[in-house]
Amino acid sequence: MIEKICSILTKKIRNKMPEIDDEKAEVIHYGLQLVIGEIPKNFILLLLAYFLGILKLTIIAILITLPYKTFSGGVHLKTHVGCVLATSTFYMGNVFLSKTVVFANEYIQYVAVFGIWVFSMFMIKLYAPADTESVPILRKKERNLKKILSYAAMTLTLAAGLIIQDNIISNMLIFGTLIQTLTITRFAYKITNNKYGYEVYEQNREAAG
Repeated sequence: MIEKICSILTKKIRNKMPEIDDEKAEVIHYGLQLVIGEIPKNFILLLLAYFLGILKLTIIAILITLPYKTFSGGVHLKTHVGCVLATSTFYMGNVFLSKTVVFANEYIQYVAVFGIWVFSMFMIKLYAPADTESVPILRKKERNLKKILSYAAMTLTLAAGLIIQDNIISNMLIFGTLIQTLTITRFAYKITNNKYGYEVYEQNREAAG
């Protein structure tokens, strides 16, 4: 249903803007899928969270992860069912993990945060912004800006995790950062059958040249 709606909208856009070629139309179509697909996905996520009694925490988990996720990118599941399952696991899994884990003392928490920070810095350097074949980020200026913002958002999120006194919220900031970092790794892309859009573009350009 979503695929059909997006195809109709893309066709109407092309009719009104004939200068749009097939490549741009594909990007528009994919963008519409993401936007329209977010509505039922988020509805299902929040409905599940409500019945599990973690609606408020799930909303907080979404909001505190959003800046880092927006800048660093990450994998996209290629089916709506897979996307719903992955999104629900990402956010509600973070909530349940954060409610369960209690650091024995501040020293252990600081060591864990430092380890996550080092790992995230390295992964951002290698892969962020982690784009996809459907929506590659090709402009060098945009890639550099998003990489810098990824460093900043990740560091600030972890710092907030150390400052906030509420154990659950603190853990959500820390574990949410780790989970988001994992979504940009080559391993995550491999097991979800994704490819980095920028890499594919460079490979195709080299082959054509």
